[in-house]
Amino acid sequence: MSTTAVNTQARIYRGRFAPSPSGPLHFGSLIAAVGSFLDAKVNQGKWLVRIEDIDTTRVVPGASDDILRTLEAYGLHWDERVTYQTKRLQEYQSVLDQLIDQGLVYACHCTRKQVKAMGGIYQGQCQLKGHSFVNSALRLSQQFATSHYSDLIQGKVEVDQALAKEDYLIKRSDGLFAYQLVVVVDDIAQKISHVVRGADLLEPTARQLSLFKQLNQTAPQYAHLPLAVAKPGFKLSKQNYAPAISKTAPKPALFDAFRFLGLNPEPALLSATVEEMLKWAIAAYHLECVPKVKEIQVSEDPHSSFSKFQSIPK
Repeated sequence: MSTTAVNTQARIYRGRFAPSPSGPLHFGSLIAAVGSFLDAKVNQGKWLVRIEDIDTTRVVPGASDDILRTLEAYGLHWDERVTYQTKRLQEYQSVLDQLIDQGLVYACHCTRKQVKAMGGIYQGQCQLKGHSFVNSALRLSQQFATSHYSDLIQGKVEVDQALAKEDYLIKRSDGLFAYQLVVVVDDIAQKISHVVRGADLLEPTARQLSLFKQLNQTAPQYAHLPLAVAKPGFKLSKQNYAPAISKTAPKPALFDAFRFLGLNPEPALLSATVEEMLKWAIAAYHLECVPKVKEIQVSEDPHSSFSKFQSIPK
């Protein structure tokens, strides 16, 4: 794949949902799936699904298929063939080789513990040591530090300048390609124009924007949805043992996802089919209705079959 030519043509809307197969989908991941799906459909665009299985140490056997079956149960049908990162290793290596040829990559022997002891931000200690690339972590020399950008939901986003300037990992010492590299290479290859995802990725987005510039490519527009959290700062996630959403009774969770995104559906909508619910949501959805906060606390309402939401200010 060539990453040297800037795409000058007007881009058609192409969005994506990119779950990691480390477990079943939960309510937080449903928010990202529904939000990205609705935004694509409202804009007459394509909605793609990418399985981000590059970190094979976290992959749970059978989770990829379970995720796809869950999306189908919720009426979230993708428009093109599902992409798996583990089947694209040659493409990632090709881009890495380009960066190496440009003299922008160096080997690093600093451990995560050592970086944490330095204050949590890598300071370039290995840049001039000339370590062998064999069995080493590889870092990209940051040329386009991005410390602020405009988000379609969250507005102006500012990132710590020291973090923005950090030479970050693009390949790990265990030989696995790093997320920051592969997600950008994938978005370029799939011609993604809009990324709608959770606000936990606000800081990584700044780093991804810098890599788009390094590869001389047009970045997507970003819209970061509020995170569903059990309490402030504690997001619903597979690592936090968030319960899986039901594949056999999808309508209550789908209804709550609409509410979470600011659509205000009436309870009567629950008598419709899943397909009819989504059709209603596509007609009702617009990006401006999404709460402009980073987190929304989710709790079960004992007097109702629905969840209670409490916005948490930025």
